[in-house]
Amino acid sequence: MKLSTKSTLLAVAVSSACLFTALPSYAEVTANAGATSNYIWRGLTQTMNEAAVQGGIDYAHESGFYAGTWASNVKYGSDDNYSYEHDMYFGFSGESNDISYDFGYLYYNYDAAANFDFAEVYGSVGMGGLSLTLSVLAHTEADEADNRDYGFGEATYVSLDYGLEVLNGSELGFHVGYHQGDFAEDFNGVVGGYADWGVSIAKDGFSFAVTGTDLDDSGDDDSLDNDAVKFTVAYSMDFEL
Repeated sequence: MKLSTKSTLLAVAVSSACLFTALPSYAEVTANAGATSNYIWRGLTQTMNEAAVQGGIDYAHESGFYAGTWASNVKYGSDDNYSYEHDMYFGFSGESNDISYDFGYLYYNYDAAANFDFAEVYGSVGMGGLSLTLSVLAHTEADEADNRDYGFGEATYVSLDYGLEVLNGSELGFHVGYHQGDFAEDFNGVVGGYADWGVSIAKDGFSFAVTGTDLDDSGDDDSLDNDAVKFTVAYSMDFEL
């Protein structure tokens, strides 16, 4: 998940500790934990193609409001300033006349020395197993060069996903997306916008995914190989608190 977000969310994360002892019957708190052979976000490795351990806590209300926090180890270079990603988010989701919707705010927090925290606002609509999602850059602490624009809406990610049940409860998923904008280029270390795709199958917490991009060569990324097809195995579990 690089569902991530962050300031008001800090208050949400802190207050969730209090919710554990006095939750009304129409709300729930759950936790998740997992491990993956490669942390892939929007087609690109976030761990130099190495393994990641991940986990988070989520709060959901019957009104559709939700909030949560999630973390993972990350690594983009042998001598970079990144070691973790800590996300915070909140939003509202629901369904009306067979149309599902989800919109919210997402903050990605990294090591202070990296100076590259950023936030997105996102919205998604779906019908059946098909969903369309748009994520828009909201703000960032990163400094932009004179010829770059990190303003609101200047970077976007749009994706189309389809999932269906196969093979006795296994879930088969298909994904395509497109990431573009000055901030997307600089954060990802690529030139220009790029498309990514993925096919996955999951059951009982286990998942296997094949992902790729249309990048011919993402530059000086010998340890990233973001122009190559990647195969990822992961396991995750959820439990109530």
